[in-house]
Amino acid sequence: MKLGYLAAGLACCLLFAGCSEVDSAVDKVSGTTDKVSACAEAIGLADLNPDPEKLKARAEDKVHRLRELGTNVQDSDVKKALFTMADGYVEVQKEHIEDLGVLGKWVQRNLQRLDQLRKVCL
Repeated sequence: MKLGYLAAGLACCLLFAGCSEVDSAVDKVSGTTDKVSACAEAIGLADLNPDPEKLKARAEDKVHRLRELGTNVQDSDVKKALFTMADGYVEVQKEHIEDLGVLGKWVQRNLQRLDQLRKVCL
């Protein structure tokens, strides 16, 4: 009889241990999904061929959304890349982006930031 209780207790322990491992795996997958979602959305927000007027008009919304994504993602490298991209759109609001030289430099910096995001998202 004692052997039966011992076996049942051992089975319960193994079951609970297995559940915690499954929970841990699910948490990791959920974190990855969050990272993937944040990366995909941030890449979709990037302006690769910007029109200076549209760029300035949309910059505030992009800053807000990129910072929101950065706040909600757990991966610190992705978080940093998202905040850096957001800072780039803050620059757009402050600079005279209509000047082609300024626009060209901003596009170049934005592409570098986007490449950094791409690297940390892989």
